[in-house]
Amino acid sequence: MGTRSFLWDVTKKSLTFGLVTLTLTDRYASVVPVRGGSMSPTFNPRTNSLMGSISDDYVLVEKFCLEKYKFSHGDVVVFRSPLDHKEKHIKRIIALPGEWFGSCHSYDVLKVPAGHCWVEGDNPASSMDSRSFGPIPLGLVQGRVTHVVWPPQRIGAVETKTRPEGLSSN
Repeated sequence: MGTRSFLWDVTKKSLTFGLVTLTLTDRYASVVPVRGGSMSPTFNPRTNSLMGSISDDYVLVEKFCLEKYKFSHGDVVVFRSPLDHKEKHIKRIIALPGEWFGSCHSYDVLKVPAGHCWVEGDNPASSMDSRSFGPIPLGLVQGRVTHVVWPPQRIGAVETKTRPEGLSSN
């Protein structure tokens, strides 16, 4: 086998691997970094505002939930910012479409519109979430976070937490 044949074989295998990887990450799952302290202590528990993150967590995002927008209270999701579609955020679902929601941070009670959800960070003091830009269209959600995959000492499933103030649907 000559050099040209060898290079062509390596090129074909590399392209095939790249296309398969791209398809898998686009349709089924991907790994994304968690930046900042808005989801602390769930993610980046050692983040402080003076020095930034000591080590960003990396999380596994599954995308099967997108087929019929199957989400539950307490799910952590990745979504595109409604203000800047180049930005991605990771937050926890607090309320689902059609539910009435009362925030412990204000006296307002609002109904989440059809096709939307209400998301908040676990660390409200440093979170840009639905309290800033309102309900999120479900079409902006890119997947559900299921596991921390890096750093090694934090590998494990992500806990689904619900808020104590309760939710009602009608």
